[in-house]
Amino acid sequence: MTAPTDVPIAPDARLHVATHGSAAEPGATGRAGAKAILLGEHAVVYGRPAIAIPVRALGVQAHAQPTEGRGHLASTLYHGPIAQAPERLHVTLTAMRAALAAAGRPGAALDISIDSSIPAERGLGSSAAVSAAVIEAVLGACGFAADDETMHELIQTAERAAHGAPSGLDARTVRARAAVWFDQGRIEPVSVGGDLVFVIADTGVRGRTREAVAAVAQRRESDPRAVEAALDELGALATALRSDVSTGDREAIGSAMSRAHVLLTRLGVGDPALDHLVQAATAGGALGAKLTGGGRGGCVLALARDAASAAELGDRLTRAGAAAVWTTTVEGAA
Repeated sequence: MTAPTDVPIAPDARLHVATHGSAAEPGATGRAGAKAILLGEHAVVYGRPAIAIPVRALGVQAHAQPTEGRGHLASTLYHGPIAQAPERLHVTLTAMRAALAAAGRPGAALDISIDSSIPAERGLGSSAAVSAAVIEAVLGACGFAADDETMHELIQTAERAAHGAPSGLDARTVRARAAVWFDQGRIEPVSVGGDLVFVIADTGVRGRTREAVAAVAQRRESDPRAVEAALDELGALATALRSDVSTGDREAIGSAMSRAHVLLTRLGVGDPALDHLVQAATAGGALGAKLTGGGRGGCVLALARDAASAAELGDRLTRAGAAAVWTTTVEGAA
């Protein structure tokens, strides 16, 4: 197995010897979590800021083990020789090859297993999380670990295979432990003034991120004034939202989320299934609700008043037809 030409070999990658993955213990495990964009999807591609949150209820664990002969992959999507893996696993294989190249072992054979609870193509960062976990596991199996920036660069290599021109938000957030502010590639922690309880509802419709990104680009070319106005407003909402999150102003947060959904729909990334669940969430007492991620399918993110309300809201969304529902809490400062 050799590294393809689209995977950069990085002999100067910032790696250090790991505490796992040594000759005495050659296997290594990598982990990453799901994410949800609180505000800023699509606008972030055009230089506006965004706020994202980790979703601890969902995650990925990958294990890599050096092997003799051909490597194998075990996952819910495929079980068999890596050399025969189907095209739908191109992103995962890109992540593996990028990590091997960075470690200086592009031809190494590995057995890799992946266990993920993050639904694919739902706007929850599945591709980035799987890539992050695989990269960490592969590096560890080679006896290395990477600093944050090198991990980000490697994940982005895989994300480009998935989405074309990713902003980097997913790559950052799937490894974050708290809410993050993302602005033109830079990431900062977001102060949270009080616990925020969110309900995530899956429409059951696969999101089409690459298609949605292309649609926004086309609309921006044909009607730049309207699209730039929407992007500017999304950026302003994100900036104001950072302050609202820091003070724990749930009403303001919910209002901004609902407004963002309207703007994203105007940009052409909405979907009837998303609108249906947003309306159900609002009718069920949510302070605000919006699509999260690329759109044109995927998931709705709704802000509940508290944990008890979240349980009721989740039931309401399930009755409204959500394929799955999860609750996640962004904890406020103690």
